[in-house]
Amino acid sequence: MSTSSMKDMRRIFAEWPVSIPKAGLVVTTFGESIPFCSFMLSGDLLLLERKTPDAQGARRVLMCFDAIHAIKILDAIEMARFTAMGFQGVT
Repeated sequence: MSTSSMKDMRRIFAEWPVSIPKAGLVVTTFGESIPFCSFMLSGDLLLLERKTPDAQGARRVLMCFDAIHAIKILDAIEMARFTAMGFQGVT
């Protein structure tokens, strides 16, 4: 992942708007999907919280932003609310 992409991923989490639930799936560069119901930041690290433990019993995942390939939002949210994350409509 490029440095600018890593900064964009960090910015999305750091500036997550209150109008969008802090829940979804993080897809890693390893191809793993990690569901989360909450998160915290520390520098270039992201701490994800799961509602239920994974197969190894872990409820929390600590990862670097450069290991994030995608973020999936599971809630049905109208596109206009994503402008708070910096997204713009294209005409």
